[in-house]
Amino acid sequence: MRITDTSDLWWKSAVIYCLDVETFLDADGDGIGDLEGLAQRIDYLADLGITCLWLMPFYPSPDRDDGYDIKDYLSVDERLGDLGRMVEILRLAHDRGLRVIADLVVNHTSDQHPWFRRSRAEKDPAKNPYRDYYVWRADEPGDTSAQVVFPDQEDSIWTKDDKTGEWYLHHFYRHQPDLNLDHPEVVAELLRAVGFWLELGFDGFRVDGVPFFAQGPGKEGGDDLVDPHAFMKQLRDFVQLRRGDAVTLGEVNLAHEDQLAFFGGDAADEFHMQFDFIGMQATYLSMARQDARPLATALQERPELHRTNQWATFLRNHDELTLDKLSDAERQEVFDAFGPEERMQVYGRGLKRRLPTMMGGEPRRLRMAYSLLFSLPGTPTLYYGEEIGMGEDLAAEGRMAVRTPMQWSATKNGGFSSARPSRLVQPVVGDGYGPEHVNVMDQLHDPDSLLSWIRTLIRIRHACPELGWGELEILEHDAGPAVLAHRLSLESTAVVAVHNLGADPVTVTVPTHGFGGDPRVVDLVTHDVLAAPGTEVPCALEGYGVRWLRVRPTGDLAVP
Repeated sequence: MRITDTSDLWWKSAVIYCLDVETFLDADGDGIGDLEGLAQRIDYLADLGITCLWLMPFYPSPDRDDGYDIKDYLSVDERLGDLGRMVEILRLAHDRGLRVIADLVVNHTSDQHPWFRRSRAEKDPAKNPYRDYYVWRADEPGDTSAQVVFPDQEDSIWTKDDKTGEWYLHHFYRHQPDLNLDHPEVVAELLRAVGFWLELGFDGFRVDGVPFFAQGPGKEGGDDLVDPHAFMKQLRDFVQLRRGDAVTLGEVNLAHEDQLAFFGGDAADEFHMQFDFIGMQATYLSMARQDARPLATALQERPELHRTNQWATFLRNHDELTLDKLSDAERQEVFDAFGPEERMQVYGRGLKRRLPTMMGGEPRRLRMAYSLLFSLPGTPTLYYGEEIGMGEDLAAEGRMAVRTPMQWSATKNGGFSSARPSRLVQPVVGDGYGPEHVNVMDQLHDPDSLLSWIRTLIRIRHACPELGWGELEILEHDAGPAVLAHRLSLESTAVVAVHNLGADPVTVTVPTHGFGGDPRVVDLVTHDVLAAPGTEVPCALEGYGVRWLRVRPTGDLAVP
């Protein structure tokens, strides 16, 4: 690779930060975060070191699903601001070197969207051009309870419309009817919205709910209604034509074979990036067992990608922490370790907790977990509040447990809003993870804080293109199964990361072969230059300890 490739394919070296405008900072005191508040925190994000800001849905919405029920693809929810404020955000972010991507929700709309209202007006498609914007059936659908996304809320993916007497498809909530992605006019409308936001200045999209694009089974329980790959190729082509450097990032929680297909295989003509759900779930299984082997296996089983594609790695996101790709026994191991109470679990398949509470507040283990995230091959993604160790609100329903207001200070409402607490869009976290214990201001200038540690990890990412571009090798060692040692090599340099997932101290001998008889080894955290006797470096690790080493041939004068 050439160093210039890192700007052409910027997403391979990015650090992504996801936030919801309505829970980030409230500037006007109405209890709801807004774009003006976000503008006041762009410099905080730039100082943190992130390079790509991912905005959760900001579109007009009845807000029955936290904004994922959209009723207008071409505007901004008036509670958050307007298009003028959004342009200011984009200009300010770009000035600070940040790219901005938007959530793109195309599987469904709100039932209050004008398209759906018109779709219900007349059931004959010959008389109603909007009827086929959604998926309808006249016959009784039968039992589809096994296909619902939220089993505690819905018992079917079809709901009968009293007005027309037919059933409409909805894989999510009944107030979110599925769009017909096989309808040319629907695709044209969606691409028009994509073009609008690209023209406004967005740098790409995180695409929601991709496995449901197929909208199957079909009306008679047969084949899928939509070829999701045909739609994705159209979306990718359009994005590339309008903005050659824009990125598409897919939420594709499927088996590796299916994910490879959504990258476009050898043609690489669908998603640029996809979240590594399998790797994330294996990480939690490894941490629960204090055994690195499940994660090592998941990394080694990743399919080989085209050089323009990338995995997005993460430990937490805005949804439940799904464990659906683990076996029942493996899932129970993770539940036992990190969410033993039923109120901590959700949908029988995941957890509604943030990482600090799962780690029992153990600082060393928390630092190790984030170090592990940033060391994995791919592009790390942070969910707002992770950088300071925010907790969750277990009293909140389902996924809302981790969508609480950002904690800026130990003052009223955590500095999020001056409104009365009863007016806040979501309650602030209480107990030992509330703002009086966990906030930005207390950690900002504390060199031992989690915030400072995350800054250090981001700095290492920026300095080492090996992490986003390098070839992975799981290193053999004799320190036991709790230790993951891996190397990411790129041409004449490599980064070696060693993580102890266990509580007991160990010593690991790290091989540095392939760089000459006396390679130069630098500790990327302490900046110490280490002696490398022959082709090995001994690393002593405390419980949950980490080491980051960069290995180069002697005499290599590359900077940094």
